[in-house]
Amino acid sequence: MKLIRFVFNPIGVNTYIVYDPDTLECAIVDPGMLTDDELETFRRVVRERRLHPAHIVNTHLHLDHSFGDMTVAEEYSLPIKAHKADEFLGRSLTAQARSFGMNLDLKPVEISAYLTEGDELHIGSGVLKVIEVPGHTPGGIALYDEADGFVLTGDSLFQGSIGRTDLPGGNMADLLKALRAKILTLPPKTVVYPGHGEPTTIAAELRSNPYF
Repeated sequence: MKLIRFVFNPIGVNTYIVYDPDTLECAIVDPGMLTDDELETFRRVVRERRLHPAHIVNTHLHLDHSFGDMTVAEEYSLPIKAHKADEFLGRSLTAQARSFGMNLDLKPVEISAYLTEGDELHIGSGVLKVIEVPGHTPGGIALYDEADGFVLTGDSLFQGSIGRTDLPGGNMADLLKALRAKILTLPPKTVVYPGHGEPTTIAAELRSNPYF
């Protein structure tokens, strides 16, 4: 499968489209579009590339990763898929915004389909496998494409860093345990596409990430 990356909203979230180049079926991961211009940029790419959205998936439900969830879900008539443990975050987006000094009135995000460890999202002939990575949030997940050698880690693992754990529901011990057991054990050449910043690899993070 192939990816398209957008960088949206003032917090600079990576929103991804993961698609099968043969069928053009796709998954929308972490819809972070906040403004009308950002939404139109996203729509234009879907339109011009003739993509067929089949899934909306959140790696977690912090507000920057879910600003566009409800709009995209309505436009493409798709359920929002995420881990049940992050339900409280989806329902508190306005409170989250206020905690960051953002005066926004946001629609709550309601999860329509729960994802758990080992679930598979089929995108044409491709598969994204769900890996539970709690710690940044209780319901954090990663999405692993074994065939094409990449993983979307949300805010659990970054180039040279890991996700913060000082927000509601965060737990440093849980995050480090999950990363060491489930993410850093992936093949070293696996490309890591994080929720913010540039891609990296498992090998690079094992070699130089100060948290490991």
